[in-house]
Amino acid sequence: MAVTRAQQPVVTTSSALPVRSRLAHPALLLTGILLVALNMRACLAAVSPMVGEIQRTFGLSATASGLITTVPVLFQGVGAPLTPRLTRRFGTERVVLGAVLVLGAGVLLRVLPSVSALYAGCVVIGVAIAVLNVSMPGLVKREFPGRAAAMTGVYSTTMLVGATLAAGTSVPLEHVLGGGWQASLGAWSLLALVAAVAWLPQVLRARAGRTAAAPTGPSAVTATARATATAATGPASANRPIEGIWRSPLAWQISLFMGISSLLVYTLVAWMPTILADQGMDRGEAGLVFAYSNLVQVVGAFLVPLMAGRMTSQRALALVMAVLNGVGVAVLLIAPVPGAWVAATILGVAQGGSLGLGLAFIVLRTDSVAGAAQLGGMSQAIGYLVAAAGPVGAGALRQLTGGWTVPLALMLVLVTVVAAAGWGAGRNRTL
Repeated sequence: MAVTRAQQPVVTTSSALPVRSRLAHPALLLTGILLVALNMRACLAAVSPMVGEIQRTFGLSATASGLITTVPVLFQGVGAPLTPRLTRRFGTERVVLGAVLVLGAGVLLRVLPSVSALYAGCVVIGVAIAVLNVSMPGLVKREFPGRAAAMTGVYSTTMLVGATLAAGTSVPLEHVLGGGWQASLGAWSLLALVAAVAWLPQVLRARAGRTAAAPTGPSAVTATARATATAATGPASANRPIEGIWRSPLAWQISLFMGISSLLVYTLVAWMPTILADQGMDRGEAGLVFAYSNLVQVVGAFLVPLMAGRMTSQRALALVMAVLNGVGVAVLLIAPVPGAWVAATILGVAQGGSLGLGLAFIVLRTDSVAGAAQLGGMSQAIGYLVAAAGPVGAGALRQLTGGWTVPLALMLVLVTVVAAAGWGAGRNRTL
């Protein structure tokens, strides 16, 4: 009888695992990850060329118009700490699927003919992106344990590609669809729907794994059942949380590196074309410089995580990113128009590389999937709350001082903080 009971879990797995194996094809997984990543910045970048039209439609002030881009960033910080609980409760696959669907709903809500709906959509989008921001590093760490840093480079690059495509096609979409800014922005909900469909096999795979691991008899705690559960969900250590993460100096160094790096990025996203135009550059050319800088970010976002994964310590890499940020800002301060294209190149590499390195820190400084989710939640909560202050603070300083010297000088000071935080975060340690 004991032999019969011990065989029961094997019968269950033999019917469930073939389904799970078919759904676990690497091409399906990679396609799902890349399509999800395309959505993580596209709906934010798509709105930037439309802010002027939105302002005219609703009669918004300049400050209220600025909130259209600030609110999603702020709520990325608010939503990030909630994600580890969601992934533990429902599983990463289902949480990612839900977040993508909520993101699509937020995109549609944002284009309804109401100011309240506009800002409510921005809130929903910010929270959905926060969940994806925190979920993806842990997912990559679990699915690609030997190539986590390289895969981080792939999906962070895809995020920036999505943003570049969205920024470049929003106006043409408006003309093609003929429905004004509402039709152009609303069209990005289709990308979320496509990503949700592509991600569905991963949800089914996880469900098949849970079915295979489910106990079917009094002796379901046998070695066979345990092996099945491990195959479905990973080793027990994968679910080990980090104790006292909010008291860890290393976790705070990673969080500050991500936070201030993001502040520099979002400040220049909001104001770089204006800085150049205020110094006498044609607005059309200023827009081209800005677009070029965003395109160059793809290079840094792809290469830097690959380099980080091959190093035991990333201290030197973090310092290089900080120095490049400082040089780019200094060029904008000293020779904004003559050095615009040089500054755009340097800042593009630095900003994309800092994004990729910050995400790589999450997978390199943790030894479990749950730990990566926790660190992602903490670092991105702090990061986006800090980043949300950048565009508003820079605009306020410019208004108070009548120019861009003080805001840019303050950014140079913050670069030194990034360097110090990166020096600590780059140590060969795990939380």
